[in-house]
Amino acid sequence: MTRPREFDAEQVLLQVMEVFWSKGFKSTSFEDLTNKTHVKKQSFYGVFGDKRSLFLETLALYRMQNLQHLQEILSRGQTPADKMDAILHVSLCHDNDENRKGCLMVNTSLEFGVSDDEVTKQVEGMNLDVRHALEEVIEEGQSIGQFTTKYTAAELAMHLSNTLQGIRVAEKSGADKKQIDTILRTSFGLIQL
Repeated sequence: MTRPREFDAEQVLLQVMEVFWSKGFKSTSFEDLTNKTHVKKQSFYGVFGDKRSLFLETLALYRMQNLQHLQEILSRGQTPADKMDAILHVSLCHDNDENRKGCLMVNTSLEFGVSDDEVTKQVEGMNLDVRHALEEVIEEGQSIGQFTTKYTAAELAMHLSNTLQGIRVAEKSGADKKQIDTILRTSFGLIQL
C-alpha cells in the first residue's frame, strides 16, 4: 500500500517556481528545492519526476497565471486605452533592487536559448499569449479611434510584446526604474492618438 501524499502539490509548485525564478534551472539543485519546500527528494521524484519535468510544470503554471491575469484585464468593462494602461501598470511593477528576478520566461529563454524544444514551446506559448492579448486590445482601440491605424494591430502587438521582453532583460541586467518606465510609457504611448 502506498503512503498518501503529505504535501499540497500546487503549493509546492509555487515554492519551486520561486527557486527556479531566483536561481535559474541549471543553478538549482534538488537540495535547494527540498530546503524551500521541506519535501523529501523521493517524494519529488514520485509526484513530479525529475528536475526537468518539475521545471516544465513550473513554466506551465507561470504561463497559466500570467494568461489568467491578462484575461482578467481584457474582461474588464473598460475602454481599450484603460485596458492598455492596466497592462502597462502591471508591466511597471518592479522587483526590489536586491532581488531583480525579472520574468521567469525571459530568464528561461536567456538560459536555454532554443536548446530544449519543450522549454522553447512554453516560452513561445507565453509570448504568443501576450501578443494575442495586446492585439485584441489594440484592435478594439483602433475600431473606436483610440489607437493609431498606421500599423496593423498584429504589428503593434508584436512591437509592444518585444518591448516588454526587452525591458525584462534590461531590468534583470540592472537598468534603473526610471529608464524602464520611460521605455514602456513611450512604447505604449506611441500607439495612442
